[in-house]
Amino acid sequence: MGTPESVGRERAFRDWLIDRLSLYLQRSRNDIAVNVPFAEYGLDSVAALSLFGDIEDEFGFYLEPTVAWDHPTVAALAAFLAEQSDPATAGSL
Repeated sequence: MGTPESVGRERAFRDWLIDRLSLYLQRSRNDIAVNVPFAEYGLDSVAALSLFGDIEDEFGFYLEPTVAWDHPTVAALAAFLAEQSDPATAGSL
């Protein structure tokens, strides 16, 4: 398990991602499960690029398009973003 800071970052990213998906998919936040693949919600490549644009605008991260395939759920993407935002372990997005 990560440090309290990394857990907090991951939770913040997860909540933000759920909010964005809720908006894109026009569903309640409660209808977004963190371990369901984006594709099962009907999030296509165009919507994924929009999501990544929002991430770049909000957090200053540039994400390669393959990140959505490598981290295809809210939980996986939030963990990745939290890891990348940690100054101690940050790598190249």
